[in-house]
Amino acid sequence: MSFSGEIKEELSRPTSNGRHCKLAETAAIISLCGKITITENFQYCVKIQTENLPVARKYFTLLRKAFNIKAETSVRKSREARSYFVVVQKDKEARRLLRETGLLDKDGNIHECMSLVHNQLLRQVCCRRAFIRGAFLAVGSVSDPTKSYHFEIVCTSIEKAEQLCEILTDFEVDAKIVKRKKHLVVYVKEGSQIVKLLGLMGASVSLMQLENVRIVKEMRNQVNRKVNCETANLNKTVSAAVRQVEDIRYIEDHLGLDRLSESLKEVARLRLGHPDASLKELGDMLSPKVGKSGVNHRLRKLSLMAERLRKGKEE
Repeated sequence: MSFSGEIKEELSRPTSNGRHCKLAETAAIISLCGKITITENFQYCVKIQTENLPVARKYFTLLRKAFNIKAETSVRKSREARSYFVVVQKDKEARRLLRETGLLDKDGNIHECMSLVHNQLLRQVCCRRAFIRGAFLAVGSVSDPTKSYHFEIVCTSIEKAEQLCEILTDFEVDAKIVKRKKHLVVYVKEGSQIVKLLGLMGASVSLMQLENVRIVKEMRNQVNRKVNCETANLNKTVSAAVRQVEDIRYIEDHLGLDRLSESLKEVARLRLGHPDASLKELGDMLSPKVGKSGVNHRLRKLSLMAERLRKGKEE
C-alpha cells in the first residue's frame, strides 16, 4: 500500500468528533469528488466515486452517523482499477444532505459558499480541520517520503482551490496553487509543513512514520555533507602537497637545497620525505616545533622561489 493509502486508511477509522465536524468533512468530500444530478422531475441524487475503499467506507459511515442515511453502494472493476460508488438515491434524503452540508440554498438551488467568513460549516477550528481531512480523503495524495516531500489536493475550480488555500493559511501552512491540465492543484512541498498537515487531519501514526523518515534523511544528509567536506579538504591538501613537492624538486634541480636558509631547507626536506603529511604534522616534526601558519609561510616562500626560477629560465 502506498503512503497515501496508509494515511487514508488511518483517516477512515471512526472518530469521536461532533456532528458539526462530520458535516464539514462530508461537505468537503461531496464538494471535491461528488456529483449531483437532477432528473426531469426535479429529483435530486448525490453520488461520489472513488478508487479508494477506505474513502468510500468513511463517506458511507458519515452518511449513516451524521444524517441517518443508508446509501447505496456498488463496485465497478476495470483493467486499471476498481471504482467504488456511494449513492444517495432518494430525493428527500439527497436534498437534506445537500442542504445541511451547505450545498443547497433555501430556494432549492445548488450553491456552494467558498468564503470562510460566510460558510457556517467552517466557523470552528475543529470543523476546518475536518474539512481538510475530507478534502484529502476525496482527492488528496502524499508522495513516498523516502523519495520526496509532496502533498497535494486536486480541485475542479479556482474558487475551491482558493478556499482550501485560505483554510490552510489559517493554520500557517504555506500552500500554493498550480494549474495541471483542466484542474487546479493545491500543494505543499516542505516536509515540516506536511507533518503539520497530518497532525491537523488527525493522522498521528502516519505523522510519526513521516517524522522517522525525515530524521533518517536528515542524519544521512548531515553525514554526506561531512564526508563531502572532509573529502574536499583532503583533495585540497593532497593537491597542495603535490604542488609543493614539485616546487621543491624544481628548486633542488635548478638551485640546490643547500643554498636555502636553514628554516626553508628543513621544511623542504621534510615535505619531500613526507608528501602526505599535513601542515600540523610537518610543524610537529620541526625542531623547535612550528605552527600550521609558520609551516605554510615557509612553503609559500619556497613556491614563490620556484616560480621566480621558472620565469628566469623562460627569459
